[in-house]
Amino acid sequence: MNPKATGSVVFENVRKAFGAFTAIPDLSLTIEPGTLVTLLGPSGCGKTTTLRMLAGLEHPSSGRILIGGKDVTMLPANERDVSMVFQSYALFPHMTALDNVAYGLESSGMKRKEARDKAEEALGLVGLAGMGARLPAELSGGQQQRVAVARALVLEPQVLLLDEPLSNLDARLRRRVRTDIRELQQRLGFTAVYVTHDQDEALAVSDRIIVMKDGGIAQQGAPRELYDTPASAFIADFMGEANVMPCDVIEADGDSAMIAIDGLRHRINGRSLNPGPAQLAVRPNAITLTPRTSSGLFNGQITHSAYLGDHVEYEVKTARGSLFVIDATVDSALPAKTDVTIAFKDRGIAIIGG
Repeated sequence: MNPKATGSVVFENVRKAFGAFTAIPDLSLTIEPGTLVTLLGPSGCGKTTTLRMLAGLEHPSSGRILIGGKDVTMLPANERDVSMVFQSYALFPHMTALDNVAYGLESSGMKRKEARDKAEEALGLVGLAGMGARLPAELSGGQQQRVAVARALVLEPQVLLLDEPLSNLDARLRRRVRTDIRELQQRLGFTAVYVTHDQDEALAVSDRIIVMKDGGIAQQGAPRELYDTPASAFIADFMGEANVMPCDVIEADGDSAMIAIDGLRHRINGRSLNPGPAQLAVRPNAITLTPRTSSGLFNGQITHSAYLGDHVEYEVKTARGSLFVIDATVDSALPAKTDVTIAFKDRGIAIIGG
């Protein structure tokens, strides 16, 4: 089973208003065929509204939506050649897993035997071969979610839509099912649009992440690009924790720059930087602490130290604000009230726009 024609997705100047409230002011984006793109952002940022407009469950107030080059802006959901996997699974409780997966095919007029053969194949793709006779209540949460994915895939849509598909699963099961979804998408090569508020989930499954804020795009790019080079304090903090502090760019040569914080000098990668005051985002695991050796460096004092098994978490008071530090060196943890000298590692540091 393969998608019959994996499609691109294009939003052209899409606006969506609910009465006097404008949820999406002006959204333009392109999703390439065969990629998994995640819409990521906090509650109320517009990601679910965007997905619902793509699914045909909401219609734009203005602008156009194209799927596979076809204008679908005002088409109903059943004419869009997309399938959706819902957060709540939305399985029919009185039907077996096989019947749930075959339902859409049979409803479209496919003969029962052909529909059930395709449903069996789809269940096999998601690792549920031989479990088609079970009712949803006889399946675990992860298995129910796989049935929901199989039901969507069996229709061979141009685009698969996933709305917070793992939010009802526990942490360990989320990791396993997200891996299954990603491997399946890469193997079959279908286009997928995935909505989540979970940064780890987005980093794990995506070819590209679109971070949304206030109904618009705050930043988009590959997972590593967004994590390593956030464009703003919002992105730096949302894509994993970050310490944001003032610094000075004292030298810039195009591909890198020298920054200064008190007596600390550190060279970072960074194009198009100009000398002068700047804001620095530093990941908690990009900071190293040693007992204070000199008053001329970047110094602070540990105000809190917590052992968490495979790492130690510190809070450090400095003249530039409080820092949150994660250190994997658990055998030589530093206690609270230790005066420390602060240094940075090579990765996990970026100048941001504010």
